[in-house]
Amino acid sequence: MSISVRELNTESKVLDRDFYARPAVEVARDCLGKILVHGSAAGRIVETEAYLGTDDRAAHAWRGITDRTRVLFGPAGHAYVYFIYGMYECLNFVAEEEGKAGCVLIRALEPLAGIDIMRRRRPAAKRPEDLASGPGKLTLALGITRKQNGADLTRSTLHVRRERVESPFEIKATPRIGITHCADWPLRFVVSGNPFLSR
Repeated sequence: MSISVRELNTESKVLDRDFYARPAVEVARDCLGKILVHGSAAGRIVETEAYLGTDDRAAHAWRGITDRTRVLFGPAGHAYVYFIYGMYECLNFVAEEEGKAGCVLIRALEPLAGIDIMRRRRPAAKRPEDLASGPGKLTLALGITRKQNGADLTRSTLHVRRERVESPFEIKATPRIGITHCADWPLRFVVSGNPFLSR
């Protein structure tokens, strides 16, 4: 059942910068169960991947600072949104201390608020489980584009919230998906058994 973002806000609080200013692996694990909000749509994060900057050949930051990757080397708690395959935008959260690139790719959400809006944005999705079950799907469902690249996740319409009472769940770690380099590193984290994971 869909609820409103206003209802979510009364039962949760926005994550502060200290949450993100930690090792990317820790942030990736701890993002699970948190609520991603953009405007009037929101979903619970159920799948993430960590990328480790210049130490990780699968990371965009591996080759160092460029115009595209500059945000990754900046302060934690900002959005890094990039275009892939000529059709999808993907959302990452900048982690680590400033100057050390690291980020968390948000791979799947469990829709919570604004589900009717998500359905209009994702008419091909036949079931609620398909609305945000992949990094390109969730940005479409929540209306996230490269306009949000660099957005401050602690003080913008794109932000992440922690519920005051969080339900327990089991976390499973697996290799990351759809990459060539460092493909065996177990840096994909999921809420075990959740039906909204990427497919």
